[in-house]
Amino acid sequence: MINPDLIPPCGLYCGVCAVYIAHRDDNRKFKERLVSLYKGEIPGKGTLPHSESLSIDDMKCRGCLSDEPFMHCRQCEIRACTEKKGYTGCHQCNEFPCRYVENFPMAVGKKVILRVIPYWREVGTEKWIQDEAARYICPECGNNVFRGAVRCNQCQAKLDLDSFFCRRDNTLLQLQPIASLIGR
Repeated sequence: MINPDLIPPCGLYCGVCAVYIAHRDDNRKFKERLVSLYKGEIPGKGTLPHSESLSIDDMKCRGCLSDEPFMHCRQCEIRACTEKKGYTGCHQCNEFPCRYVENFPMAVGKKVILRVIPYWREVGTEKWIQDEAARYICPECGNNVFRGAVRCNQCQAKLDLDSFFCRRDNTLLQLQPIASLIGR
């Protein structure tokens, strides 16, 4: 059964989100690292808007569409846009990718949105969620990891799980410019 609170309009499946996992597991050390990330203290990763006063106490989320979303999800322009248009997600919008996606503040998130929305359109919600959950498993040791992980926290294997998308036959393709994927 799919938890509807974990199905975000942007396509960044909440079940593999670092904030969701850190909150679910009550992992203080992980939350500390996430505060640094979202404040822009890690070069090249991006900065969340209005994150100047972000603290460990803000690192909580039960899903984008839950009663307790992460602070960024509450103010997310993509979420507001889909609500205004009456869509459940960007996969229903003919304007994808739009300025909200192009201006998404976190580099990994933007890369993943550009990968998943065409796939979500192609395979539907259930398959997309199954595949996103299956994607974020360390190929070396089988440990569940979060979106954006560059190293497995169990076996320390290097990871690059965000840069590929799957076809229906489960073959992996390198991420291509979005225009080539949607025929623009």
